[in-house]
Amino acid sequence: MALGNQGQIGPYRSPASGMLRLSALQQNKTAPYIISYLLVGGGAGGGFNMGGGGGAGGLLATSNTLALVSGVAYTVTVGAGGTGANSGANAGSGSNTTFNGVIAIGGGAGGSGSVLNPNGIAGGSGGGAYGGSNPFTGGSGTSGQGFAGGSTSGASGAGGGGGGASAVGANNVSGTLGGAGGAGTSNSITGAAVTYGGGGGAGSQLTASSGGAGGGGAGAGGVVGSPGTAGTANLGAGGGGGSAGSGNGGAGGVGVAIFSYFGPQRVTGGTITTSGGFTIHSFTTSGTLTA
Repeated sequence: MALGNQGQIGPYRSPASGMLRLSALQQNKTAPYIISYLLVGGGAGGGFNMGGGGGAGGLLATSNTLALVSGVAYTVTVGAGGTGANSGANAGSGSNTTFNGVIAIGGGAGGSGSVLNPNGIAGGSGGGAYGGSNPFTGGSGTSGQGFAGGSTSGASGAGGGGGGASAVGANNVSGTLGGAGGAGTSNSITGAAVTYGGGGGAGSQLTASSGGAGGGGAGAGGVVGSPGTAGTANLGAGGGGGSAGSGNGGAGGVGVAIFSYFGPQRVTGGTITTSGGFTIHSFTTSGTLTA
């Protein structure tokens, strides 16, 4: 069968735009057929004591590009969220979400005070920096997956925000206001628009900072020792940084893997739903997708 133009002859739904097309391969059940996917890595934990926000997990989304072969079982690994920092331990970076050689990288941990790592860690999106009396840098993001975390100027008292899937984490504004987390990215692979991959807000001495759209945890402020908020699970969101006075960082949110193809169910695995003629397989924990 001559496919031409990668076999695309009609409508499919793009994960990003919601447009519809239909692949010739999808109409031939004896041949490999094409699916769309969304992979989001686990979000990272926020930092301790004016800590930086945790970076969001990296986000990868493609339309109608992945061929599944009948009878083959494909392992889906959903990345765990990183732990929030405390007085004795750095924040944890998120784990990778993987499928068939495709890797959405876990978010980078937020920087912490005391004797811990003050700089944000690189990841799918980078962690924000600690708000100490010296300038510190946010972690870098991964090209095509997420953005860098915010840096700090040395105006002691507030950290930098964690990077998000579509925007950098904000630098600290002053010694009292931490940087907001970077915004995530909206995706419609499930049939409804959902924003994934928000970065965590930073901790500060006085004013709480917001997490990025897409589930990023808020950074704590105002009350000595207040913990940052956890990132939302299954959005790959970063955790918020803890306030001054030994506030712990919030944990990062678990990632997610979602697959979609036009027509009735021909694949097993995950939680199965339908929308607009598409069959959707969502994995909130690791599992197997079998054509």
